[in-house]
Formats: sequence, C-alpha cells, structure tokens
Amino acid sequence: MNKSLVILGSQWGDEGKGKIVDLLAPDYDYVVRYQGGSNAGHTVIVGNKKYALHLIPSGILHEGKKNLITNGVVIALEELINEMEKVREVAGDFEGKLYISDRAHIVFPHHKILDGLAERSKGKDKVGTTLKGIGPAYMSKYARTGIRIADLYDPAYFRHRLESSMNEAKEIAEKIYGVSFDLSINKIYFETLRMFEKIEYLVADTALMLDKALREGKRVLFEGAQGTMLDIDMGTYPYVTSSNSSALGLSNGTGVSPKLIGQAKVYGVSKAYVTRVGAGPFPTELNDGFGQKLRDEGHEYGTTTGRPRRCGWLDLVALRFAARINGMDGIIITKLDVLDHFEEIKVAVAYEYEGKEIRDFPASLKVLEKCRPVYKTLKGWHTSTKGLKDKEKLPDEAWEFIRFVEKETGTPVVMLSTGPERSEYIWIKQEG
Repeated sequence: MNKSLVILGSQWGDEGKGKIVDLLAPDYDYVVRYQGGSNAGHTVIVGNKKYALHLIPSGILHEGKKNLITNGVVIALEELINEMEKVREVAGDFEGKLYISDRAHIVFPHHKILDGLAERSKGKDKVGTTLKGIGPAYMSKYARTGIRIADLYDPAYFRHRLESSMNEAKEIAEKIYGVSFDLSINKIYFETLRMFEKIEYLVADTALMLDKALREGKRVLFEGAQGTMLDIDMGTYPYVTSSNSSALGLSNGTGVSPKLIGQAKVYGVSKAYVTRVGAGPFPTELNDGFGQKLRDEGHEYGTTTGRPRRCGWLDLVALRFAARINGMDGIIITKLDVLDHFEEIKVAVAYEYEGKEIRDFPASLKVLEKCRPVYKTLKGWHTSTKGLKDKEKLPDEAWEFIRFVEKETGTPVVMLSTGPERSEYIWIKQEG
C-alpha cells in the first residue's frame, strides 16, 4: 500500500469526497487540506450524526490523526472557530490534532463585500460564487495586499496591513461599483486579534511538518476541495473556483516539493452521474424529468449554500480529462445507488461540435457551450444496490457500467460508495 494518497474531485465538486476521506483516514497519520476556503463543504455522516466540514480536514473525526490546514487555504477565522465548536464533541482538545499554516491567508469582511459586489455587477454572466469572500481573498494574495496568519503576531504590522487592505477595498467599492461601505477598522482589528488568541496554539509551519513527515515515510492523506473541472487553470474558465482544485495545486498549496508529492497515489472521486452548482457550461445537463429524478434520488442540494444542484448523465469526456491532468491511479464512484431507479443509463463518450465528433475536453468556453453529448446507452439494473458491501452481489448491469467507465477512461474503478453512511462502500480493487 502506498505511503500517501490524494483524494480529489474529478467533476465540478460535490462528489462525496468527505465521506471517502473520512473512510480512509484511519489508515493515515496526517490528513491535509491544501486549497480553497469555506466555499467548499464536505458532509460526513457517522451513525445518526451529520457533520458539515468546510475548512477542517475530515480526519478530525478520528483519534490520533494530525489534521493540517496548509498555506494554500484561505481562512475566515470566525468560520473556522465556529466549525471547531461544532466538531468539538468528537475532536475534544484540538492540540496535537489540528494545525494551521502560519502562511495561510485570511478572509476578511471586506472580501465578502467585494465578492457580492463583483457577482452582482456581472448580471447574467454571474459565476455563481458562494459569496464567502474566497475570490477576493485570493485576489488580495496575488496582488500582494493579503494578510497572513503570521502577520497577526505583530499587531502594529497587522494594523498597517489591515488599513491598507481595507482602504483598497473601499476604493474599489466606491470607484468601480459606486457603492460605499462603512466597516470599522478598529472593530475588525480587535476582533481578529481576539479570534487569533483562540487558535494561536494551533499555528505551525505546516510545510516543514509535511516535509519531515513525508521524508520519514509517514502516511499522508491529501484532501482536495471542489473538483477538477473548477480548477482555476484547467477548469471551465471563467466559471471556476479561485484555486487549483486539481492535483496541480498540491505542491504550491502545501509548500512541499513536487518530488515528495509525486510519490503519492491519486484517486479521483466521481459520482455515477454529474452535478454542478452555479453557472457555467454543462454538456450533459438534463433540464427534464430525468434531471429532476437524479436530483430527488440523490438529494442534490449544496452543503454550503443549500442550492439545488444541476444534474446530468455521467460525462466521460470530462472524466477522461480529469484522469489525465491529475494522473489518476484510480476512480472512486459515489452514489451508484441513485442509478438503481433508471431503466436505461446514458453516459457521454464524446461531444458533437459543428458536425464533428471530439473526444477531448475543449479549453474554449464558446466551443464547450456548443458541444452536444454523444451518448452510449447502457441497460439499467433496476434493483437496489443501496448499502451493498459485497462486490459479488452487484448486478451484472452495474458491472457493465463499471467496466465501461474503466475502458473509456483508461483508469481502474477502485471503490464504490453505495450510500451516505460511512459503512456503505465496496472495494473493487484494494491495495495491500
């Protein structure tokens, strides 16, 4: 069994990564969240308890794990502290269990205001952000006006950085959007320092910790947020998130050498169909009874926003693309049981564009908007797979679906999730 493993989304997010990380965490020493912010949500169900995690790695629900929020994550301190309180009954004392990078950037109230103004100004071209301030926080980071956790150790320096950042935001709001906002620098300054006092004992050089752990042969589980098709560089730009949500973000998001990261296996999590929230092209989207049936059977509503998700048949053009750029060693299919309710199941094997068939995912948004899926129709199994734990009990038609996905993507299916509970899964190919 490999020392380290990357679990990431291979679609547009919401694939069920939280459950998979929670399931696999007992076999690892470290669980690492390396990009995104509180705009991502992982729902983990343990018994009759449901935990919605947005910043804290899913390994926090297990004893003896070191959970790292590394430098690639942007952190809203208030949301982090609230989340800590929600899982405290399971985690107990966070010391020695949760570590926060001193290089991580902070999300402030003015970032959230700018997020809302920017989204509203786009009109019909809205990206569909969660309005959590994530994009503007990354903008500050790359404009070199951001504030990092390490800056809070020097209150005078922090005050100077905060005044500059807030004044810049005020200029943008008033001169670009024609809206004034009246945020108190004093209030935000003192509230931030007060919140910092609550987490200061958890702050660490996580890049150094991870480097040491990997060199010592510790087992590390990297937990991706969002999904590959929302990657800022490789996704359906501009309808993407603000970070590298593919495996491309691993090294810069953790501060660890690509040579060390490269030793990890990569498993991509994919629903047995596809969902998407927010705007943007979605070739296999179903705006009919089939789409509504997928939504109803899959309970497709956002963890962070509660928004109904757009639903469609499995897109193997996009999944092939995700397998390639992530170097995926295996696919984990979730929500297989949702397809129990269909007589026939369609999967897109190519796109039709201007009379030609293409099998590779295009970069151009305008091309993608005109692409129409070329479907292969498979026979449904129309029998319950919910909660199955034995692969020998899978219907023949479900095996045909699995083999078809493997053939089209060139990647083995290693695991199935057959329900929301931690125990509802099947290993198809397990190492070690």
